[in-house]
Amino acid sequence: MINAKKIQILAEEFLEGTSAFLVDVKVASGNVIKIALENDDSTSITDCVELSRHIEGSFDREEEDFSLDVGSPGLDQPIKVLRQYLKIIGKQIAVNPIEGKKMQGELVSVEEEEGELKSLVLKTREKKRIEGRKAKEWVDEEHQFQAGEIEWTKVIISFK
Repeated sequence: MINAKKIQILAEEFLEGTSAFLVDVKVASGNVIKIALENDDSTSITDCVELSRHIEGSFDREEEDFSLDVGSPGLDQPIKVLRQYLKIIGKQIAVNPIEGKKMQGELVSVEEEEGELKSLVLKTREKKRIEGRKAKEWVDEEHQFQAGEIEWTKVIISFK
């Protein structure tokens, strides 16, 4: 069986120095390989084809048969790697903490540690009743989440 770590190493070596980056590698039974690829700018079919050809050329199909699928993660997929977080600063996201309720707002900043997400700051905006006033007013609040407190984070898709 083909090893996911080997695929990851091959892909990262190929992508080094480019604006494309690896999000996920999965190898299922029967050597079904799925690679999620993203780009700091926008992921193109050319990025996917070039990586696919590189991976295919690194294996001998006579020795081991496999199926390979290289594509971008779907818009509905959770954010998995630091570069994805860096790419979406200023965008609207949903954060589902391990404990507590899901929150939506603007990703204000991310903090990294050794190339991994350490924490993020989410700015929410909601109408709240202010003491001494009749009408509710818009209140902005910032919430900090440590990476270990987050179950998942997703970009909110907007068609404005």
